[in-house]
Amino acid sequence: MGSSFRAVTYRDGVLTLLDQTELPQRETYVELRKLEQVADAIERLVVRGAPAIGIAAAYGMAVAAREGVSPEVADARLRRTRPTAVNLFWALDRLKPAWSEGASTAELESIAQQIDAEDGAACRRMGEFGAELIPDGAGVLTHCNTGALATAEWGTALAAIRMAHEQGKRIRVYADETRPVLQGSRLTVWELMRDGIDVTLVPDGAAAHLMYEGAIDCAIVGADRIASNGDVANKIGTRGVACACRAHDRPFYVAAPWSTVDLSLPSGREIRIEERSPEEVTHIRGVAIAPEGAKVRNPAFDITPAEWIADLVTDRGRTGSPVGAGLQRLKNA
Repeated sequence: MGSSFRAVTYRDGVLTLLDQTELPQRETYVELRKLEQVADAIERLVVRGAPAIGIAAAYGMAVAAREGVSPEVADARLRRTRPTAVNLFWALDRLKPAWSEGASTAELESIAQQIDAEDGAACRRMGEFGAELIPDGAGVLTHCNTGALATAEWGTALAAIRMAHEQGKRIRVYADETRPVLQGSRLTVWELMRDGIDVTLVPDGAAAHLMYEGAIDCAIVGADRIASNGDVANKIGTRGVACACRAHDRPFYVAAPWSTVDLSLPSGREIRIEERSPEEVTHIRGVAIAPEGAKVRNPAFDITPAEWIADLVTDRGRTGSPVGAGLQRLKNA
């Protein structure tokens, strides 16, 4: 099982990324040899998804070391790229101290490779735990992209879907488009079709109607940061999916590696929500879809409260409900 591609690879000082801004029309890979190139790629969503951002940032530190940049400059630049995804800071917190204490470039590369390998193993474990929640014959809604494009290998929420498919369960996946950057339509549908998994693309506003019709039995999404009480920050629109699940008595699940859990934050209210460029809303691939000068709000993420989550899948196991208590139980696992 797994995917036939990797979103992030590193070899001999070159960080290679599958350019997700070009999908699904073109499968293009970019080679990065400088710190600023890595930071720009993270900011422009060439690489995206919390685990993949962390992996890319870790390799970015090794790239910076080869370039001759100081650890302080490299760390500060990469921290400015995406403020919400905690995996970014988690990875940098492993690289910068080692570098500041004199680690060689080869040693930094080894730490980054270890982070990469750990995420791959976490993906497989999440797949095994998450598949337990998906019954045979289920219609499963997913939001944004949580697959191999967003991680080292199988994905988070998509790992559960992949494993359920591998187990022979006859599942139907519904992928919402995920405005404004369309990660669902451009990335999730591309990925699942490539893997031969039954997937149907639906508009963002269709989820509640499909639940009403009985087509969707559960929803499973990823996360970019999880507070200690179980509140989840994820791609904008996730809270709306959770609301629809509550209204239609459907379980709402979250899957994320333990590196996404931020026990330093008591609740989701302390999570900084990134605001992105208005052009992501007013334009699609350079084509205007709104009147010139229109006022725009473009929050990249929203917060889903822990009490709306039926179960949270991590590589350490499932929290069950209540999620916050489950996180406390798993923290020493």
